[in-house]
Amino acid sequence: QVQLVESGGGLVQAGGSLSLSCAASGRSFRRFGMGWFRQAPGKEREFVAAITWSGSSTYYADSVKGRFTISRDNAKSTVYLQMNSLKPEDTAVYYCAKDRRAFREVTTIVEYEYDDWGQGTQVTVSS
Repeated sequence: QVQLVESGGGLVQAGGSLSLSCAASGRSFRRFGMGWFRQAPGKEREFVAAITWSGSSTYYADSVKGRFTISRDNAKSTVYLQMNSLKPEDTAVYYCAKDRRAFREVTTIVEYEYDDWGQGTQVTVSS
């Protein structure tokens, strides 16, 4: 099991930027794709972005495409989510998660395919 710890959340005005980090324990991080999900109050958790184990492929929800960037540093066992041009509708608790399958060559948006989750970090965007 991999322990995941998110950081970098906070309060920002609309149009601003935030950078989230997710630090993973263990040396197996580099074998697995990673994803970011979010859950707004009263809504179901939804996919935001994903990156393959090698970092060669990424995928984004339509709602964040062009504004958010997912990246990873396998040497630091960390995955990042750079969020620009933030909107009030981006307000949510953001979670990082680890793909359950090692060396998957494509990204996945399916929650079931992620088996380890962080505790979440709150992002609040004011209008």
